[in-house]
This record gives sequence, structure tokens and C-alpha cells, in this order.
Amino acid sequence: MRILMAGVSGFLGTRLVDRLTADGHQVTRLVRRPPRTPDERQWNPAAAQLDPQVVADADAVVNLAGAGVGDKRWDDDYRKLIRTSRVDSTTTLAITIAGLPAADRPAVLLNSSAVGWYGNTGDRTVEEDAPAGEGFLADVCRVWEAATRPAEDAGVRVARLRTGLPLHRDGGLLKPQLLPFRLGVGGKLGNGRQWLPWISMRDWLDAVVFLLAREDVAGPVNVVGPAPVTNAEFTRELARQLHRPAIMPIPALALKVALGGFAQEALTSTRVLPGVLGRAGFTWTHPDLPGALHAALTG
Repeated sequence: MRILMAGVSGFLGTRLVDRLTADGHQVTRLVRRPPRTPDERQWNPAAAQLDPQVVADADAVVNLAGAGVGDKRWDDDYRKLIRTSRVDSTTTLAITIAGLPAADRPAVLLNSSAVGWYGNTGDRTVEEDAPAGEGFLADVCRVWEAATRPAEDAGVRVARLRTGLPLHRDGGLLKPQLLPFRLGVGGKLGNGRQWLPWISMRDWLDAVVFLLAREDVAGPVNVVGPAPVTNAEFTRELARQLHRPAIMPIPALALKVALGGFAQEALTSTRVLPGVLGRAGFTWTHPDLPGALHAALTG
């Protein structure tokens, strides 16, 4: 397939480009700076600028663009960037797709979203039919997903990837925890009772490839593992695999001092199940946390 991709330089994007290229697909990368290689095309989503021909040349579009939610301490400016970086990129792609003649439109738009859609679910399990929750990230996800509507209304298959917490030692949830755990000062966050919707990196990549090919799957898709765990369970398993103790919990107040607005999201309980993927016949390579963590730490 000829795949047009935004968000190619991020934690997930770099690995997805490698996977798609290894699978034999032709990936064209959308970049904000002047192109440096033949497979790059420039765009400016903040100004809704994208050459329609670049989209018309693609069989599929994958959009992972967005400022990292855990990369910086949240203040008002960074909250705005988290929102606009997602909505602007999605809007630009969806409107450009819709503006093409029907014969020139890509067959599918896979657009990133997040399990933050559900807000705090406590101990209640949710699947894709659950309404949006409350909180900053839930509000972001609501407008982010709504921005795909022009492409959907134009008859293009749109899958909204409500990604959980991909596990990899070089980023995401796992990277910032490795040093304190290896030093023996790791521990659960807050009371540890919040649910974590993790997924192995291998399974996340496999799920995206699966969704590119499955013409019968559209709408929201929870891209998570089938067995969510609490933060306390995650902490115990990570400590076991690193052969270190995990006896120093991080109080909620300390998190708020260190992380600012992001602290509340880090303490949110999101017990999400992958209903759509399961019913579509997707098979997880790492269906349980021990296997996923082992792959993340050794891969």
C-alpha cells in the first residue's frame, strides 16, 4: 500500500514507519519543515495547508500527530498545544480527504485517539460504546475524534485508535520508571488501585496493520491488551522482572508537585477492554502483562 503518515517522528510513529516499510508498504511522511528526503512532503496543519495531490496519491492515511501528553509539565500553554496539535492535524487531513473527487480519496483514515476518551472509569470496565468521560483529556479526545467527521461523511472508512499505554523501554509509560525501579526506589502511584490499559509494542503495531487491512472495521477501536491491571499489580510485576523491591509508593501530593496538571491523569483509573479488536478476530502476541513486560525490557 501507499501510506501517507503524520506523526512520523514520535514514540509510536518511528516504530510504525519501520514496521510498515519492513512489510513492503511505501510510506510518505508528512513533515512541517522543508523535506530532506524523497519520501517526505511538507504541510502546515496549524494553517490547514496540505497539497491535495499528496493525499490523492495515497491508498491509506495514518495520523499519529500530537504533542506528547507526558513530555512536559502541563501549564495553560501546553494544554493548548496538546489540543491544537491533535485537532489541527486531524481537521486538515479530514477536510483535504473530503475535498478530493471520490475516485481519488484514500480507502481508509486511521486516526489516533486515546483511552483518555473514557475519563475515570474506576473499577467499571468499558468498551467502545461507552460515552466520553470527564476531564481535560476526555474533552481533547471528544473534539479530536469529531475532527475526523468530514472524511467519514465523504464515505471514507475511518478508524479512531483509542490507544492505551504501549510498553517499550525507550518511551511511553515504561521509560521514566526504569531508573527509579532499578535503583530500588520505584513504587506504585498514589494508592495503586487505578487501572492501566497497557498493550505491548508488538501488539500495538500488529493492531494498526490489522486495521489497515480490515475493510469491515470502522469507528472507535480500543487498542489495548485484553487484560488490564491495576497500577499496584503493574508495579509488582515490573519489580519482579527487574529483581528489585518496590516498597516506596509515590504519594498523590508528590505527583501533583512534580507533574502539575498531568498528575490527575496519571492517577486516573481507566479499565478499558478491546471489544472491537476481539470481535474482529485479532490475536495478541502478548495477552498478559508478564509477557508484555518481558518483551518490552528485552526487545
